[in-house]
Amino acid sequence: MDLPLIWAIIIATAVALYVLLDGFDLGVGILFPLASPKERDTMVASIAPVWDGNETWLVLGGGGLFAAFPLAYAIIMPALYLPVGIMLTALIFRGVAFEFRAHGRKSGKKWWTVAFAAGSTVAAIAQGFVLGGFLQGITIEGRSFAGGPFDWLTPYTLLVAAGLVAGYALLGAAWLVFKTDGELQRRARVWVRSLLVGVAIALGAVSLATLSLGGDIIARWGVSLEGGLDLGQFAKFAVIPILGAIASLAIWRFAMKGPDYMAYLATVGVFLSGFAGLAVSIFPHIVPFSITVHEAAARDNALSLMLVGTVVLLPIILGYTAYVYWIFRGKAEAGAYH
Repeated sequence: MDLPLIWAIIIATAVALYVLLDGFDLGVGILFPLASPKERDTMVASIAPVWDGNETWLVLGGGGLFAAFPLAYAIIMPALYLPVGIMLTALIFRGVAFEFRAHGRKSGKKWWTVAFAAGSTVAAIAQGFVLGGFLQGITIEGRSFAGGPFDWLTPYTLLVAAGLVAGYALLGAAWLVFKTDGELQRRARVWVRSLLVGVAIALGAVSLATLSLGGDIIARWGVSLEGGLDLGQFAKFAVIPILGAIASLAIWRFAMKGPDYMAYLATVGVFLSGFAGLAVSIFPHIVPFSITVHEAAARDNALSLMLVGTVVLLPIILGYTAYVYWIFRGKAEAGAYH
């Protein structure tokens, strides 16, 4: 078995699940300023049963990187300490605000509401900086990070952060279409269409900016530095942007009518197309564009031992996650979770 490749797939899957699941509850927090106090209670109720479980996938992704690819972890973390630290602080602050808001009174509830919205937004921005800093490449000398503490802060990472915030807000709005009804659902449908336009623009801008990062990426898509296009190479992966465009049209269609869950599923399709595009752009590198998954991997005996535990635990995690979503499958009501 190609154990490094298997572990790369496991970690990529965990990261994708985190983005898709925790992304919508971060998006709900980002949308808080647009809602009325009563609507905010319903919005919180829609994510209350699942929000903390969604973060399981972040732990699996980070822990898996540390255990399975220690060299990559030792290079990536020093390069991104600041945005990762900001993200974790915001997630902690957001979690505290989530619980305290339910028990606050008058001005207290107001400030915890602000804290929840701010924590959600700051966490999303920080994740954008992490993603952008990772994709633009990390300065390495030998087997160590050799850059500065603010290498991650560039115009490219600002663009990625803005796009990710808009994308999470779109996921959150689509989730609200699925989980709420009445006036809040009608407003969420409008939010979905408005945010879709912003996400489409941001996704196009990020894609073009990513292609401009270097020859390694554009060559994978069949584009030469001289401006030529290898149609055969491009055709191999053209299905990815095509599916993303189809999913975007589906969001526009189902935002206003159709089964309530379809807008969210179509939004998931847009995210998956973007995730697939990034995978095509950097694989087999785990530290773009210097170290591959095989160069960064731990020894096979360690990977084998960890894989045994993962094979046992991963179905359990997936099972209880699916069970929770099934139990709380109905429409949300304000304050019902307490």
